Amino acid sequence: MQKLARHSKEYLVSLLILVNVFVWYVVAWEQNDKLLVYFLDIGQGDSIFIKSPSGNKMIVDGGPGKTVLQELSKVLPFHDRKIDVVVSTHPDKDHIGGLVEVLKNYDVDFEIDPNVNAETAVLGNFEVALSKKDTKRIVARRGVTVDLGGGAKFIILFPDRDVLDVETNVASIVGKLVYGEKSFLLTGDSPQSIEEYLVYLDGENLESDVLKIGHHGSRTSSATSFIETVNPRYAVIQAGKDNSYGHPHKEVIDILNSHNIEILGTYDLGTILIESDGKNLDVRSFSNK
Repeated sequence: MQKLARHSKEYLVSLLILVNVFVWYVVAWEQNDKLLVYFLDIGQGDSIFIKSPSGNKMIVDGGPGKTVLQELSKVLPFHDRKIDVVVSTHPDKDHIGGLVEVLKNYDVDFEIDPNVNAETAVLGNFEVALSKKDTKRIVARRGVTVDLGGGAKFIILFPDRDVLDVETNVASIVGKLVYGEKSFLLTGDSPQSIEEYLVYLDGENLESDVLKIGHHGSRTSSATSFIETVNPRYAVIQAGKDNSYGHPHKEVIDILNSHNIEILGTYDLGTILIESDGKNLDVRSFSNK
């Protein structure tokens, strides 16, 4: 009986320690006044989770399936079932498949997409899931700015026109996340033609500290003129390890290396967190590989 009582006390102490750790985790999360940008490890696809200094939350794409829920559970307290903004850069499965699951499991205030046609089952599922939520839909157009609070904002650079019948990758939302002196350029699967068009439109205003490389490092993106204009310190590539597409392609890696840009790949590093106070960037990785 004494042995059982001793073990019970040990279990109670362990439980109290776990509860204490959780409480401190929640306090740290809620009081963190920095911008947190997580490039989630969801395999072959894109998914970026953003928490602004004021605590507002945005997710850009959701990868191909339910893996996004596992990754979100690692960066969100389990009691938090609210995401303020969901951005669907374009309606391909490796970008919106997981957003179907996000809509089913989280309350979402706003959804932003380019309004492009795609007769696919995954888009149909996405629209059904969206119709069941009290979520306001916004069509992405150049100049639309999402105020994330605490000084952080997401500025849409493309599309700048109706893209209803445009090929889905070409219609991808391109947006710039800005906080203080630091910025992140997020490009979806935009091809080189759109990158070069943005160089023409925006020039040096494209310059960003972090570039999310287009189309998972495919040679169809990352035009040399675009890379030179953005001139990032870090290039993040979201792709599955040993994927069947061969992403990232050697041509893209060569361009980045030739410009001395540090490459951060989810296929090597797992989920990548880039944290900013508006003046500095701090990079961490969470590899399960």
